[in-house]
Amino acid sequence: MAQLAETYACVPSTERGRGILISGDPKSNSILYTNGRSVIIRYLDRPLEVRVYGEHAYPATVARYSPNGEWIASADVSGTVRIWGTHNDFVLKKEFRVLTGRIDDLQWSPDGERIVASGEGKGKSLVRAVMWDSGTNVGEFDGHSKRVLSCAFKPTRPFRIVTCGEDFLVNFYEGPPFKFKLSHRDHSNFVNCIRFSPDGKKFITVSSDKKGIIYDAKTGDIIGELSPEDGHKGSIYAISWSPDSKQVLTVSADKSAKIWEISEDNKGTVKKTLACPGSGGVDDMLVGCLWQNDHIVTISLGGTIYLYSASDLAKAPLPLSGHMKNINSLAVLKGDPKVILSSSYDGLLVKWVQGIGYYGKLERKVVSQIKCFAAVEEEIVSSGFDNKVWRVSLKGDQCGDGDCIDIGNQPKDLSIALLSPDLALVSIETGVILLRGAKVVSTINLGFPVTACTIAPKGNEAIVGGQDGKLHVYSITGDTLNEEAVLEKHRGAITAIRYSPDVSMFASADSNREAVVWDCATREVKLKNMLYHTARINCLAWSPDSSTVATGSLDTCVIVYEVDKPASSRVTIKGAHLGGVYGLAFTDEQNVVSSGEDACIRVWKLTPQ
Repeated sequence: MAQLAETYACVPSTERGRGILISGDPKSNSILYTNGRSVIIRYLDRPLEVRVYGEHAYPATVARYSPNGEWIASADVSGTVRIWGTHNDFVLKKEFRVLTGRIDDLQWSPDGERIVASGEGKGKSLVRAVMWDSGTNVGEFDGHSKRVLSCAFKPTRPFRIVTCGEDFLVNFYEGPPFKFKLSHRDHSNFVNCIRFSPDGKKFITVSSDKKGIIYDAKTGDIIGELSPEDGHKGSIYAISWSPDSKQVLTVSADKSAKIWEISEDNKGTVKKTLACPGSGGVDDMLVGCLWQNDHIVTISLGGTIYLYSASDLAKAPLPLSGHMKNINSLAVLKGDPKVILSSSYDGLLVKWVQGIGYYGKLERKVVSQIKCFAAVEEEIVSSGFDNKVWRVSLKGDQCGDGDCIDIGNQPKDLSIALLSPDLALVSIETGVILLRGAKVVSTINLGFPVTACTIAPKGNEAIVGGQDGKLHVYSITGDTLNEEAVLEKHRGAITAIRYSPDVSMFASADSNREAVVWDCATREVKLKNMLYHTARINCLAWSPDSSTVATGSLDTCVIVYEVDKPASSRVTIKGAHLGGVYGLAFTDEQNVVSSGEDACIRVWKLTPQ
């Protein structure tokens, strides 16, 4: 049996020049955000507890809890809204097509009966309000001509809906059924976010023109503004009210968050400025915020979530970070198996510690994209899409200087000899390249298209897999390779080859969904019929005692086989990662770590059958 022990969540998807609208539920103290097709539920007081909803067919954009906290409505780029329960397996209540284009914001009415959504659409349909159970329209929303970025529902009777968008307009509707009442054009740039105060007396809009304007909630008239002195120096992307309706939180492209005191005469003055703790690059622009209970949450363009305590703002925030894109490889350090390193193709390296979760990003001096990645105690070897192999020294949480080796070809796969780690084997389209330290020892043309390779821990043997599914075993002497055997069993291109830790066996996997375990000495098949995936196998890993092997596939499953038992007595983890599994590693005999297209990492505890 395999049980999910820990999930290290992905971070929210962000986009340059746009805010993201996150939300939460004060009762359970959780927040909601989206990444790809997933909707992530995270508990602020328990960072390791994460729940993921992955039923959208298109990338999700926004999600909101209903007022009673029992339902979540989430929307995607196709204009579809799905309403699902927060308990027992996310049962689907309804699905409607609300707009013809992307939905940017969505809100529940305070009685939980209606939902308003805004975004892009053809013609006039940029905003729609529907009944939550039947999807029927409640009103006409005229008056916008471009994408509507945000909408809000007045939390007290008489109900009102307000919207704002890229046409610089703020529109006010009365109802239900909702009708256009009046419009303001006091902003001189995109109006990014609009929110009612929790007591229902006023609402605020913030815009890319660096201004914030305060309105009366009942009549829609302008009654004040956020004072420009000590104000934001960049576009304001999002706003959130404090629970007592006396303060607001704003975040901006100037890399700061500000807390404003809203006075009785509706003037907003800056009470405190929260500077972003990062290095000051583009990734530190703040694009999302939420004030919930005593937590103040801000989100940077790089996806990092900062948690402040509202009652103690002097305290440094707790950063929660991770990957935003597909995690294509994992490594577990031998000396400290609780430490997990992960890399995604955008060049981000993250260090995780089992039981703690996020432990920091590994900052390299030169950030390059990562396609293949291998790590030993003191060093990381990676290759990207630019014909270069990087060898970067690893000192604790910091990366030292890196050596860059231009090998003149696009690397396909790379492998380090674990016992003599300055020796590395890199496969390219036509053959393999041996590296010793930062020097190319030899470039060997093997005469067949190469897709995967591995080198034995001692560096005395290499196995190279081809496009034709054949495995070629070579002995390495000095800088030459001598072919010892050709093994034929696979019916598709080889995707991964790995020696077992005790070097008595090796496992190989192919794109035709089959894996095979071979005996190293006799070169015979040791475990066959490992044919339980339904799509290409992307990765495989051995347990430290060489007794089990795990495979991860595009079909979203991880399958764990024991070498001494027939393949039919396997353990299958279904739906491990939405979109496919791309990285696998064992931390010990009982725990296997997987990563995938959904940018999450999961630790599974294996219990003997």
